[in-house]
Amino acid sequence: MLWYRGKAYSQDLRERVFAAADDGEPVGRIAVLLRVSVSYVSKVLSRRQRTGQRTALPQRCHLPLKLASLHDAIAAQVAACPDATITELQAWLSATHKVAASTGLIWKTLAGLGLTVKKNRSTQPNRRVRMWPRHVRNGGKSSLV
Repeated sequence: MLWYRGKAYSQDLRERVFAAADDGEPVGRIAVLLRVSVSYVSKVLSRRQRTGQRTALPQRCHLPLKLASLHDAIAAQVAACPDATITELQAWLSATHKVAASTGLIWKTLAGLGLTVKKNRSTQPNRRVRMWPRHVRNGGKSSLV
């Protein structure tokens, strides 16, 4: 069974651990049988023994996104000013919504909203010209010298 960061094991797996333990299986054998760690099995069984709790605890330390309430406003601002830089978005957030946000926070928010930060060129691209003088035979003179 694969473990994903921030997600608890399923309740079905917990019930199988409890059933195997109630049948008298040792902790190590349960872990091998269900493809989980020994520490997981022992923690689940000890919590059931201490508190009688058979379900997973709620996940801790998951903070709500700071700019979550402003996602619609940020998307509208980017649609209105698609060439705005991150610094300009910071100034706009500070002026209109009184929210201080770091460059990284705005960058992650835009990425989460699926918005790009590519800007249009303000000038025409340069024409392509040779930057180095043409090669000449030994003893010859270059036209740029």
